Amino acid sequence: MVKWLILALYLLLMVAIGVYCNKKTKNVSDFVLGGRSIGPWFSAFAFGTSYFSAVVFIGYAGQFGWIYGISAFWIGIGNAIIGSLLAWLVLGRRTRIMTKYLDATTMPEYFEKRYGSKGLKIAASLIIFLFLIPYTASVYNGLSRLFESSLGIPYIYCIVIMAVFTAIYVIAGGFHATALNDFVQGMIMLVGIIMVVFTVLHKAGGFGEAMTGLAAIADDAGNTGTLNTVFGPNPADLLGVVILTSLGTWGLPQMVQKFYSISDDAAIKRGTIISTVFALIVAGGSYFHGGLGRLFAVAEGSPEAANTTKAVIGFVGNKLEYDAIVPAMLESVLPDILLGLIVVLVLSASMSTLSSLVMTSSSTLTLDLIKPAMLSKGKSFDEKKQVFYIRLFIAVFLIVSVIIAANKNAYITTLMSISWGALSGSFLAPFMYGLFSKKVTPKAVGACFIFAVGFTLIHTCLFLFGWFPELTKAAASLPIPFTVTSPLNAGAFCMVFSLILCPVVSKLTKVKDKEYVDKVFKCYE
Repeated sequence: MVKWLILALYLLLMVAIGVYCNKKTKNVSDFVLGGRSIGPWFSAFAFGTSYFSAVVFIGYAGQFGWIYGISAFWIGIGNAIIGSLLAWLVLGRRTRIMTKYLDATTMPEYFEKRYGSKGLKIAASLIIFLFLIPYTASVYNGLSRLFESSLGIPYIYCIVIMAVFTAIYVIAGGFHATALNDFVQGMIMLVGIIMVVFTVLHKAGGFGEAMTGLAAIADDAGNTGTLNTVFGPNPADLLGVVILTSLGTWGLPQMVQKFYSISDDAAIKRGTIISTVFALIVAGGSYFHGGLGRLFAVAEGSPEAANTTKAVIGFVGNKLEYDAIVPAMLESVLPDILLGLIVVLVLSASMSTLSSLVMTSSSTLTLDLIKPAMLSKGKSFDEKKQVFYIRLFIAVFLIVSVIIAANKNAYITTLMSISWGALSGSFLAPFMYGLFSKKVTPKAVGACFIFAVGFTLIHTCLFLFGWFPELTKAAASLPIPFTVTSPLNAGAFCMVFSLILCPVVSKLTKVKDKEYVDKVFKCYE
């Protein structure tokens, strides 16, 4: 009853905020960007809560804490330094200035106006709509597992309930409701993760005892004394995770668009500090407690599982059910009232990420595809119609994501890796270089789009669908320090390679309209 009461009060608060903010939404700019008047605290919390969700707290913390032990904490440090601090320092100010000057409200619109290409806008819109769906499904997946474990609600009901409440407050209040909710949700996340870390450490007997316990447990290769070390059992694959989850934010439309709405340069400076501290606490805390997972859970069928008080984690096919590790661990460690708060913590993180994803996808589809098509046919498409279509596509996007998330056997990390690899691999280099250099060409942008989407789809077909088992086996046995078949390493490769591909293709091609580019860069004068 305690858990249910806490959950009910939280959901009512979210709906109330949506209804309240509905009065502030008068046009498309208000609905999508909050009128470009969002302050540092709201901007920083919007960035952080969109960054971290059940994907991190349940999926990534569980899987990588289990695989890498305490060294998984490096992922949290990378998220704070690369994914937050450097992202704000490098992209924040220049993104705000150029997008305001170009009057761009979405990332595809930025590509169109920065590079003078409608084709790039259409291509970017389709990539965003298609590849944000698996990421949304991964958020549903992570939250639903915790709900199912702690509240006994069937998995599919969890997904539907969360979609309905997210739709209510986002459709009603738009960006204002999302920003205010993000602030409330961010405060819950900060308090909750600190409480979890201290409780888990206390149950483990303190930091020293926890490290001693991890040292005695064998890793996946059967070696002991690795899970408590600084770089863990597989530093190369760990680096791939750090790159994917940290550098990835630089090219994700739902993250970068947070810089569009910031009020001024002073807000960016304060937002940089707030966002970095938030990331260090939330991401660092999540991976830290995930790294202690083996102290509280064992794999089904292992010698220890026959006689233990730990949670026993089963298998999906021949793979350990990583997404069940953190829910089982928390269920066995936390008292009811604290578990209720953690349910709200994960719900907060997930709903804030979901709201950002559906807002990005629906606004992109409406403003970058539907609006130009309507105007080209001479049809009226005023502000009211645009807001209506955005709200309609929010509902459609949520429904499609629910259908995908209904496949409970799809790993959270896999879904997110596919999404982030394609999106950041496509957008990171063209977006960032486009803010600083006049020499980036539309053909270089198109090359990044084609490479990232093509590589992601080919890698997914070859190694994730099970169509080529012999190839998968051969690739897994290659004498290299990282795993070729991993979707995480594939996503990281997409991002890094695009940073090389974009300037190389730009060098081989020419900027056709130099006067137009010079005019764009006058925004910094």
